[in-house]
Amino acid sequence: MKTKFTLIDFVLREWLVIASGVGFVVTSLFIWQFPHYTLNEIKVLFILFVLFVVVNGLQKSGLLLKLTRTIDKGKAIPLKLVLATFFLSMLVTNDIALIVIVPLTLSLNINRKDILVILEALSANSGSALTPLGNPQNIFIYWFYNVSLEVFIKTIAPFSLFFLVLLVVFSIFIKIKNNSKESKNVGMSKNAYVYVALFIFVLLAVFRILPVLVGIVVLLFALFFDRKALRIDYTLLLSFFFFFGIADNLKTILTSEITHSGHIFLFSALASQIMSNMPATLLFAKFTSNWEALLWGSNAGGFGSLFGSLANLIAYKFYVTHKSSQDVTAFTVKFLVIGYVALFLSMGLYFLLKNINGLL
Repeated sequence: MKTKFTLIDFVLREWLVIASGVGFVVTSLFIWQFPHYTLNEIKVLFILFVLFVVVNGLQKSGLLLKLTRTIDKGKAIPLKLVLATFFLSMLVTNDIALIVIVPLTLSLNINRKDILVILEALSANSGSALTPLGNPQNIFIYWFYNVSLEVFIKTIAPFSLFFLVLLVVFSIFIKIKNNSKESKNVGMSKNAYVYVALFIFVLLAVFRILPVLVGIVVLLFALFFDRKALRIDYTLLLSFFFFFGIADNLKTILTSEITHSGHIFLFSALASQIMSNMPATLLFAKFTSNWEALLWGSNAGGFGSLFGSLANLIAYKFYVTHKSSQDVTAFTVKFLVIGYVALFLSMGLYFLLKNINGLL
C-alpha cells in the first residue's frame, strides 16, 4: 500500500513531464521520426537552465527573503504583498516570486490569508507577463520570434497594468488583523552578491547584449562553489524538451497555419486551462507567426484553472498544505472563481483593444 501511495504522489507531482513524455513518444512513433530542434530552441533551453540556476542561487542565499521580510512591518500589508509579488515576478519568474512571498504570507499572524494568496497568484501571473524574464513562455516567445524588448513590453503592457490597477484597488480595501511580532533577522550568505552579478549577466544575455554562452560562467560558479544551486526542477526543463518535440511533430502531422489573431488568442488561452500556458505556447508557436496574440493568450491562460499556470499550482499547494490553512474546499472554490473572472476580464480586454484601431 505504501508503494502505491508513493507512485500516486509521484504522478501527481510530475504529471507535466509524464504527459509531455508520453506525447513526445506517441507523436514521434506516429510519424516515425525524431523531431527537429532548431538552434533557437536549444538556446531557449540553455537560457532557462542558466536562469533557473542563478535564481535558485539567489533564493538559497537568503537575499530574496531578506528583502521581502520588510513587508510584514507597518501598515498596508496586503498592498505590499501584492506589489512585491508583481514586481518580483517581473525579474525572477512568477514561480520563484510565489515561492518567496506565499510562505512569508502564511507565516504572518494575520487573517484573510486565503484571499491574499489568491491575489498573489494573480499578481505573479500578471506581473510576470510584462517582461521576457517573467515566465518561461515569455522567454520562448521573445527568442523564438526575435522580438525587440521595447515592442515586447509595449504589446503586453496593457494586460499587466490593467490587472495591476485592479489588484492594487482590491488590496487597499482588504482589512486584516495583524498581531505579528517583530520579525527575526534573516541570514544572508556571501554568495548573494555574486549571484546578483551573475543575474545581471544572464539578464544581459536574455536581452541579447551579451552572448548566450556567458551562461557557462553561472554553471561553472555553481559547480565549483555552490552545488546546491544546481538542484533545480530538471523535470520542467525536460518538459520543455518534450513539448518542443511534440510541437514539431504536430506541425508535420497537421501541416497548417492559424492566421486569425483572435483564434490564436482563444486557442492558447483555453488550451492553457488543461495543459498549462507554457506547453500551450510551445504548441501554438509552430502554427502561427502572430506572436502578439500568442503572448496575450498564453499569459491570459495563466488565469483560471489550477493547471493554467504552474504558478497557480505552487500558490495553491503552499496554502492547502500549510498548518494554518482553513476550509480547503472554500479556498479552492474562491481560487477558481476569482481566477476565471480574471480570465474572462483578460479576454474582454484583448478583444476591446483589438477592435480599437487594431491595436493587437
